[in-house]
Amino acid sequence: MLIDYLPIVVMGALAVVFAVGSLTASSFLRPDKPTAVKLSAYECGNDPVRLPRGERFSVKFYVVAMLFIIFDIETIFLFPWAVTFRQLGLFGLAEMAVFIGLVFVAYVYIWRKGGLDWAESAVTPIDEAILAPVPAGSEPDPEPEALRAG
Repeated sequence: MLIDYLPIVVMGALAVVFAVGSLTASSFLRPDKPTAVKLSAYECGNDPVRLPRGERFSVKFYVVAMLFIIFDIETIFLFPWAVTFRQLGLFGLAEMAVFIGLVFVAYVYIWRKGGLDWAESAVTPIDEAILAPVPAGSEPDPEPEALRAG
């Protein structure tokens, strides 16, 4: 009875060995070249600074996230259509052409309204500190001067 579970145990052991082996190999083989940009915090497109009380994230950040979800879900609708494409025939092709046309019109509308322009063009002092080149032979500063409180 326990012999029936042997393949599952072997597969589990192989999965653990592969995971540990991959992590170990990558720790030895990866390049270790820290830069100020790599060591800086990343906050989903927002400056990694503490906001004053009452200040909120830009609404555009959330609009871009919702637009991504909407277009991503619309793309998921293509999979069942692709699976049943031959059974649907010309009618299915016409319906998908209408669907893709509507998605394209919505995409162009959002693009023209500036809904996809979530990055500001101005460089902030924090960006300047993060993007400043690190002199050769020196250790990168894990906390650039513009990020220090003070």
